[in-house]
Amino acid sequence: MTNQPKKDKKPIYKTTVKAYDGLCEMVYDEKKNRTYFVTLDSSGVIGERDQIAVDEEIFKPLPPNHMLVQKRVVLFPSKLEDYKDEQEIINEVQSFIHKYLDISEVYEGIATYYVLFSWLYDKFNEVPYLRTIGDYGTGKSRFLQTIGSLCYKPIFTGGATTPSPIFRIVDETGGTLIIDEADFKYSDMTSDLVKILNTGYQKGIPVLRTEGKGTYEVKAYNVFSPKIVATRETFSDKALESRFLVEEMSVGTIRAGIPRTLEEDFYNDSQKIRNKLLRWRLDNYLKKIDKNDEQLIEGIHPRLNQIVLPLFSIIKDPQTKQTLKDFIVKYNVDLVADRGLSWESDIIFAILKIQHDEIKNEMSVKEITNMANFETDENDHITARKTGWYLRSKLQLKTEKKRNGFILSIPRNKDKLLFWKERFGITDSEIKGELVNDVNIAEVPSTPITENLGFSTR
Repeated sequence: MTNQPKKDKKPIYKTTVKAYDGLCEMVYDEKKNRTYFVTLDSSGVIGERDQIAVDEEIFKPLPPNHMLVQKRVVLFPSKLEDYKDEQEIINEVQSFIHKYLDISEVYEGIATYYVLFSWLYDKFNEVPYLRTIGDYGTGKSRFLQTIGSLCYKPIFTGGATTPSPIFRIVDETGGTLIIDEADFKYSDMTSDLVKILNTGYQKGIPVLRTEGKGTYEVKAYNVFSPKIVATRETFSDKALESRFLVEEMSVGTIRAGIPRTLEEDFYNDSQKIRNKLLRWRLDNYLKKIDKNDEQLIEGIHPRLNQIVLPLFSIIKDPQTKQTLKDFIVKYNVDLVADRGLSWESDIIFAILKIQHDEIKNEMSVKEITNMANFETDENDHITARKTGWYLRSKLQLKTEKKRNGFILSIPRNKDKLLFWKERFGITDSEIKGELVNDVNIAEVPSTPITENLGFSTR
């Protein structure tokens, strides 16, 4: 970075500027009605600048009268504030959340570390999302306000009535997107929201959109950022569901002491914490973060491991790590249970059951259909034609036509069958038809199931 701008060069307005040798973050001093950059160079020196020149480009912070600043669509720190140590910040974040929000103790800890994570999320390749589920009057809005106001450059979407501003603001600021389902007034918002969530958890996957009138132009938007969402129901896409860490809210008595309305103290306290978190970001941005795979949780869905590993990387307390692991394991069980209520899982179970009981290397689609319908009410039966469609289109299993109809080869589809077995949480005990509990599993005689699918007999 250099402070020597080129003459006649028009400035580029940014909230964050990253260079090979440093970092600049915008702050907004509302009392002085001033915006400026706080800077970090490669030697660790922190300073202030009104503008920055990088590779002959001039960068300036958004002006105070810019809509995102003036209307508080995005919340910025007002200055740098020092802190004693990292534990002080952790305690202040958790105390703030506890003061204003009634959530479970486990999730309170998760939310605390998520706030810190949001200030360094760009050091990682994936981000988890936070979400609350509940009906009207269960505290979803308070959830968004309380946790969101502490995160890195929170973007509150209450004023956005069309999709375009959402894509543009996330792309331009890289801040934490705060989404309330009630904010979406038009039907196309739901599909655009899903696009943002499905692509925005992983770095380097932009959303392509066609924009313009008459002459249409394709634009790419970077929507990779932390996100906090409130909905009344789960998403139908279970792959999307696995990207959230969820807290369910219910109607009931609110914990004593929680303010019913948010007064000026809420905004002052959150501002002060954001100021300290900005300093914490600068103190840690140039440090190497240990992304150790030893923190992977055995037995959970790979995507859940993928999204929570970054969160583990910033948690130093062993007890907090174990608490988060316990939460993730339980959440994985819920996801598997939801995923199991589908024709896809019934069809995979039918294939595995036939293969175990009859030790077959191939089976007809008709056989699979009959097994899938075996314990199903006659009114809900699936047809062989529909089974074939699920096999090919939904499960990506290869069938081939023979004299007696379409046939599924077990050896040819071995890898896919193992994948779906794990994805749907189908156990060997279920396939064998054994009703055993966890205590007795080790005492069940080991019976080889067949080598084709390499089933475990634990």
